[in-house]
Amino acid sequence: MSIYQSFKKSYRKSRERSNDWRLFLRLLPYVRNSRGILALVMGLLVLVAIAGAVQPLLIGQIISLIRNEPSTYEFLKNRPLGQGLNILLGLLLVAITTRLIITGVQGYLLQKLGQQITAAIRRDLFHHVTSLAVRFFDRTPVGKLITRLTSDVEVLGDVFSTGAIGIVSNIFSMLVIIGVMVSIQWQLACLLLLMLLPITSMIIYFQQQYRQANYKAREELSILNSQLQENVVGMNVVQLFRREKFNAQVFRNSNERYTDQVDQTIFYDSAVSATLEWIGLVAIAGVLWMGGWLLLGNNLTFGTLSAFVLYAQRLFDPLRDFAEKFTVIQAGFTAIERVSDILDEPIEIRDRANPRFSMFDAKFGYIDEIAADLESPNLETTPELGEIRFEHVWFAYKNDDYVIKDLDFIIHPGEKVALVGPTGAGKSSIIRLLCRLYEPTQGRILVDGVDIRELPQAELRRYLAVILQEGFLFAGDVKSNITLGDRYTFEEIQEAAQKTNVAQFIEQLPLGYDTQLRERGTNISSGQKQLLAFARAAIRNPQILILDEATASLDVVTEALIQEALNQLLSKRTAIIIAHRLSTIRNVDRIFVLKRGELIEQGNHDELLRQGGMYATLHNLQMLGS
Repeated sequence: MSIYQSFKKSYRKSRERSNDWRLFLRLLPYVRNSRGILALVMGLLVLVAIAGAVQPLLIGQIISLIRNEPSTYEFLKNRPLGQGLNILLGLLLVAITTRLIITGVQGYLLQKLGQQITAAIRRDLFHHVTSLAVRFFDRTPVGKLITRLTSDVEVLGDVFSTGAIGIVSNIFSMLVIIGVMVSIQWQLACLLLLMLLPITSMIIYFQQQYRQANYKAREELSILNSQLQENVVGMNVVQLFRREKFNAQVFRNSNERYTDQVDQTIFYDSAVSATLEWIGLVAIAGVLWMGGWLLLGNNLTFGTLSAFVLYAQRLFDPLRDFAEKFTVIQAGFTAIERVSDILDEPIEIRDRANPRFSMFDAKFGYIDEIAADLESPNLETTPELGEIRFEHVWFAYKNDDYVIKDLDFIIHPGEKVALVGPTGAGKSSIIRLLCRLYEPTQGRILVDGVDIRELPQAELRRYLAVILQEGFLFAGDVKSNITLGDRYTFEEIQEAAQKTNVAQFIEQLPLGYDTQLRERGTNISSGQKQLLAFARAAIRNPQILILDEATASLDVVTEALIQEALNQLLSKRTAIIIAHRLSTIRNVDRIFVLKRGELIEQGNHDELLRQGGMYATLHNLQMLGS
C-alpha cells in the first residue's frame, strides 16, 4: 500500500469517527428533558462499581482469614475465626444485595430514559415528515419511511439507555477494578492491563466491519418493507393478474439478501464475543502462572491470588458487556445516520415568519390589508372573494423538464372554470400549485390579490377545498372522517351531510355517524367514500372549490343526488373542475384547454366548438365513442 493510500484510508476512518460523534451529538438535545433521570443514573454508577469491586476483595479476605495469612486485615487478626467470617460474610451479603438492588433500579431508569428519548425522536421525526413537500414522497418508498419511523427509532433509544450509559458504566467499573488491583499487587495488575491492548484493537476492527454490515442490513430491511407494503396495498392487482408466484420470488430474493447481511452482523458480533472469551481464559491462565510463581516465592498470599482470579473475571465481564454495548452503539450510529437523512431533508414549503395576510380574516370581512394591497382603500362594501390569478407560472418536477409553461390567466370570483386536455397536459399540476403542495419554479400565484406564499398554509387550505376522484378515509368513525380533527358541532356535521344529500346514506349505516370505518374505508363502497368527501368539503364552507373527476366513481342515481347538492355547493363560489367527460362541463363559464403545460384555448363550450381546435376534436371523439 502506498503512502498516499495509507493516508487516504486513515483520513477516511478519522472522518468516519468524527461523523460518528457528530451523529451522536445530535441526540444530546433529547436528553435535556430527562436530565434528572440521567444524573441519578450516573450517580448510581459509582455505587454499582464500588459494590462490584468490593466482592472479590472480601472473598480473598475470607480465604486469607481461614489460612491465617499475613494479608488478612488487622481488625480481623485478633478476632475468633467464626466472628471474623461472620463479619466478612455480612459485608459480602450487603455488597451483593446493594449491587442487585441498585442494578435493578438503574436498569428501570435506563429503560425509562430510553423510551422518553425514543418518543421524543419519533414525535419530531413524524412532525418533520408531515411537513415535507409532496415532492419528497414522490421519490421515497413508503416502506422505507415506515422502517425509519419505527425500527430505526427504536434502536436510537438503546443508544443512550443501554449503549452510551452502559459503556460509561463498564469503563468506570474497569477503572475501579484496575485501581484496586494495582493497590494490592501491581505485577499481576500490569499483566492483566497488557491483555487489554490486543482486545481493544480487535474489538475496534470487528465493530467497524459490523457497522458496515449493519447499515446494509437496514437498507435491505427498508426494501423488504417497501415490497411488503406495495403487495398489501395492491393485493387486488396481484391476485387478479396472477402475480402471486412472481411477487413471492421477488420477495424471497430480497429476504435472502437481508438474511445474508444479518448473518454478516451476527458473524462479527460473535467474533467479538469469541475473542473476549479466549483472551479472558488466557488472562486467567496468565494470572495463575505468575501468581503461582509469586506464591512459591512467598511474595503473594493464596487469598490475594484468589481475589486476583476473581478480578480477572470481573475485568473481562465489563469488556464483554462493553463489546455488546458497542454493538448497540454501532447499530445506533447506523440508525442515527438513516434518521438524520430524513431530519436533514429540507422543508421546501414554509410559512413566512410574519405572514402579512389572513384569508380567514378576508373571508369574514376584515379586508383592510388586502384592500390596501389592491390599492382600493376606499372600498365601502366587501369585495367578491375567490379570485385566482396565475402570473407567468412555470413549473418542473425535475430540473428544466417543465410540465407547466408560462401560464397566465385570471379566474374571476364566483366563476366556474373547467380544465381539459390529454393525459400529461398539466391539469393536476395546476391544482397542486394552487394548493401550494409545490412551489412554482417561476412566476407567482395570487388568491384575491395576495401571493399565496404570503399566506399561512393552514389558512390557504381552509379557504379552498379539494374533492379528488378517490376519497381517502382514515380509520375511525364517520364523524371524524368529515371533521378531520377540526372542531365542529354535531349539528354542523349533520347540516353538511344534509346539504350534500349524504345524510340518508350515513343514517343507514349500523351506528350512523358513529359507525367505525376501517383503514381506507374498506367496509363501505367507493361511491359512499366519495359521498363523505363531499360532506367533508361542505362543512368547511370554502370560498374556492376544486373538483378532480369528483363524480367519476358514482353510479347514475347517486351522481344525480350529488349533482343537485353540488349546484348548491358551487353557488357564489369559485370552482375549478377537472373533467375527462366533456359532457359534464357544458354549463361552466369557461373551459381552459391545456396541452403539454400550455394554455392553448379558452372559452365556453359553444365558442370552443366553433373554433374547431383541440377541444372540438376531443368532444367529437367522445361523441363518436358514445
